[in-house]
Order: sequence, then C-alpha cells, then structure tokens
Amino acid sequence: MDYQLSLNVRCALDLLEICPAYTQTPIVEISPLNNIRLLIKDETNRMGLGSFKALGGIYAVAKFLLEQWQKENGSELPVQRLTDPEIRSWSNKFTFVCASAGNHGIAVAKGAELFNANSRVHIAHSVPASFAQRLTTLGAVVIRSGETYEESMVAAMNDNLNGETLLADSSWPGYYHLPMLVMEGYTVIAEEMRQVFLHEDNWPTHVFLQAGVGGLAASMAFEIRKNWKQQPRIIVVEPLAAPCLFESYKQGRTTTVSGPISSMGRLDCKEPSLIAFKLLKELADDFVCVSDEDALAAADFLAQNNLATTASGAAGLAAILSNAKLDITIPDNSICLAIATEGSS
Repeated sequence: MDYQLSLNVRCALDLLEICPAYTQTPIVEISPLNNIRLLIKDETNRMGLGSFKALGGIYAVAKFLLEQWQKENGSELPVQRLTDPEIRSWSNKFTFVCASAGNHGIAVAKGAELFNANSRVHIAHSVPASFAQRLTTLGAVVIRSGETYEESMVAAMNDNLNGETLLADSSWPGYYHLPMLVMEGYTVIAEEMRQVFLHEDNWPTHVFLQAGVGGLAASMAFEIRKNWKQQPRIIVVEPLAAPCLFESYKQGRTTTVSGPISSMGRLDCKEPSLIAFKLLKELADDFVCVSDEDALAAADFLAQNNLATTASGAAGLAAILSNAKLDITIPDNSICLAIATEGSS
C-alpha cells in the first residue's frame, strides 16, 4: 500500500468537540443473557442524525476544508473560523460527491451544509425514499444511480467533470486519504467507550462489530488495539448475502462477492474497503456472517429493551444471540459489547 495507515483519535475529538451537536452517546446494559453481560453502544441518535456515520462524514468534510485552505494560502486555518462568513463564502466553491445507502450520504450532506459547501449523493434505486428526502432536506442533490450500492459508487467515481471531490467511505488502490479521514472520525466511538470502561474498570471480553465495506469495524479495531487497557476478542459480523470481508480474509486479498439483496441494507456491500481489510486481517479475531432473519430478530430484541434500530444496526447483537449457531465460544460471565449503529427511521 502506497499510504501510511494511521488514525488519530485526538485530532478527530479536538475538531468534533467544537461542534454544538457533538455529545458522547450512551452505553446501555441489557439484562444478562444466558450468564453473559450485554452492553450496547447506542448510536441511534448520534449528533441528531441517527447514525454513527455522522462522525465520519462531518469530520472528513471539515478536515478536508482545513487542508485545502492551508494548501491554497500557506497558513493554518483555526477550526473555529470554518463558520466565519468569509470562510463560508470560500467553502462554497467545493462540491462533495459520494455514493451511499443512506447514512454516509446524510453525514456528508450535513457536513457540506454546516460549512456552506455543496453535496451530490448517488443512491441505488433500492434505497428508501425516506433517505432521499432527508438528503434533499440537507441541501444535497440526490441522483438515483444503479440497482446496487456498487453501481452507485461507480457513478459517484465518474461524477467529477467540474472538479468535484469524491468523499467515499470505502478505499481502493490510489484512493486512501479521504476514507481514512472518515474512519478517523469513527475512532471517537471507541475512545468514548474507553473512557467509560477505564472509569468503571469494567472492560468487555468480546466486541462484535458489524461491517459493510468495513470502515467502522476497522476503525474500532484499530483504536481498541492501540489504546484499550484490556484487550477483547474482536468479531467482525457481516450479512450472509454480502460476506466480502469474510471471503477476503479467507482468500488473503480483497475479494468481491455476489449475492441477493440483504435486509441489512447499510451492510449489503459486495466489495470491501482496501484500508479496512488491511487493518481487520491483522486486528480481528473472527469473521462471521448472520442471516437476515437473525438480524431482524436482534432488532426486535432491542426494541423490546427500548432501543429502536434496524437489522443493520442490530447485526452485531445478532451474532451474540446466535453464538451457538455460529460456533462462537462465549464463556459464562463474559461481557459482550455490540454497537447499535443507527436509528430505526
């Protein structure tokens, strides 16, 4: 890889902490499950946008603008000045383009709106109209491109005739920097949890991380391995219909898979992020796949415990609930952690 792989959570926190919408999200403990303690990091209302992806998209937009200012002017721009009228006028010349199954596009659109830039989001025809409406409300131009996320990504990659900036949450050879900024934003989740576990001296023994292209799982694994006092077993969870990281791990290289459309729409990605795979193949302990039915059952389980999420948001929990079926050994008195990555609407 022709890029140094490094994520700086302190940089991400310093920038995000000046945002009025930023606040730590809670860790909820659910009643013990078969002698296993169950913790859920609740990202269902992150920064008022309903998904962990708010951290990545907003941070990446802001960081990119700061970097561009320095390139153009030879001086560092204090982050607090991004909202100055003069800087907002300058930011308006930038257009961020991405493909999304919903949440990444919303985060990019919100970042662009906050700093008076522009955004254009390519979504597949299968993405619900409600997501398209939310994007439009944030000022994004929404383009229906293809039947799958992968087809939307191709359209976004080709949408640069006027110098637009592709802000993807996936990476491939030659395209690393902006996806790494997105992942750097996600590391804040692991740091928030580290602070809680350090204060309580109550560390998880197992962490279950759902994955689409793998950005969240990889950023969590990176930060956990780097900074957590006690090390858990890290299990990556994908849909049975889209096991791109599982197959890549088996093959020892990034691998594209095929399969039906999954009800875990935000995880239904057939090709992994190169950066994510490079990290996860070194840092994760296990890769497992859950069925749509088990993910929906996990979402129902969380709803019964007053936490509303989707099948995608409950995929990590689905692996915990299905541990025997998946041949995952979880001893009695273990502490299992999963992330509810998005709200139900």
